[in-house]
Amino acid sequence: MQTGTLTYRARGWLCLCTIIALTACSIGTQTQTADYQPQGQFSVSGEEALPDRWWLTFADPALDQLVERALSDNLSLLTAWDRLDQARAVARRAGAELWPQLSGEAVGSSTRLRSDSNDESFNDFSLGLSASYEIDLWGRINSTQEAAELDAMASAEALQTAALTLTARVASTWFGLIEQREQIVLLEQQLFTNQQTLELVNLQFRTGQVSIADLLQQRLVVENRRGELALARAQEQVLLNQLAILLGLTPDHAPEFAQATLGDLPPLPATGLQSELIERRPDVRTAWLQIQAADQRVAAAVADRFPRLSLTGRATTSNEEIEDLFDDWLSSIAANLLAPLVDGGRRRAEVYRTRAVASAALHSYGQTILEALAEVEDALVREQRQLEYLRSLDRQLELAAEATERIRDRYLNGAVDYQRVLASILSEQQLQRTRIAASGALYENRINLCRALAGGWDLSR
Repeated sequence: MQTGTLTYRARGWLCLCTIIALTACSIGTQTQTADYQPQGQFSVSGEEALPDRWWLTFADPALDQLVERALSDNLSLLTAWDRLDQARAVARRAGAELWPQLSGEAVGSSTRLRSDSNDESFNDFSLGLSASYEIDLWGRINSTQEAAELDAMASAEALQTAALTLTARVASTWFGLIEQREQIVLLEQQLFTNQQTLELVNLQFRTGQVSIADLLQQRLVVENRRGELALARAQEQVLLNQLAILLGLTPDHAPEFAQATLGDLPPLPATGLQSELIERRPDVRTAWLQIQAADQRVAAAVADRFPRLSLTGRATTSNEEIEDLFDDWLSSIAANLLAPLVDGGRRRAEVYRTRAVASAALHSYGQTILEALAEVEDALVREQRQLEYLRSLDRQLELAAEATERIRDRYLNGAVDYQRVLASILSEQQLQRTRIAASGALYENRINLCRALAGGWDLSR
């Protein structure tokens, strides 16, 4: 049985090595047309290692407090802790079968016999101990215990994954809230500017300098900003509600925060080698532990087809009087051999089932590795291209501001109509809002990168 199990494990290692080799070859092929990148490394890397508590790299005290509160009070994370406790209890229960089982018994009875000429009563008291122990000849019990312990370890890694996901959601919601508040401030400024322009256009309309169409269009612009401002404030409240839920609070108890702004991102963290990522990521470790647990269950299913040897022992004492119970003892010991002969193929089917489960776990592990590598590469390429997009937006804003100033001068000189001025102003204002949204997207990309690279930390409750 052990030989068959080791063969199955070797098959798993062979498949794993194939996955890693194919991944390295694929990355090498993709970089042939670009700058040469050594196989096993990511396309871009920073210099400073990412700390376990990755959110500290943002140097935001408010975010630090939010994350710590979420890690202690978030109900979903507490549920993950409960699942871990369940898995550990199952492991302890499975391990109990490796030890002898001892049971005690105490019986007391009274019998009364009544006849026409006699009335008698009899008492009977007995004490007994019974013990049983199954000799794990083929490793079935041990494999079952190992599988349960591996399940508990996988649950611990799943808890790490849940904590990482939670911290990423808190950070994403927090910076999304900052972005939304910057949008509100900008919309309020744009509304104020557009209202001042409306007063000017209204004065020009009264003096006959512009038509009613110009006045109506400027009113439309003002109302449009009011509507967008209302939607932005609604989204701000939604983000506050989401943040409250992440902290384990009801929406009406959302914490208050001082106004903050999106500053410069911290330096790009070092991505390291792909093999290091595979060892570090808790979701990958979870998948690997699930393979090992499935392999142990295959071993247990194979061992279940072989005979079982168990030992039983019993010691009893009985007497009509309690004080005389220990005068006489009766003890016995027996060995039992139980071998399955005909079960309709049930045990063989269970072996096939557990092997299929182990195979599925192996393939899931390979997919988890590929997705982990892709998450890092996706976050890296998005951040690089997002930085290029932001630089382009900055240039567009400079050009838009200059164009608006020139068109306004020409309008004041009567060279162009008001439509050109209005179109230029609207284009510039839209670019301003797009610039803030792009900054928020850059933070979101960095959070995804940190989430993809992070490896967890020591959790406690």
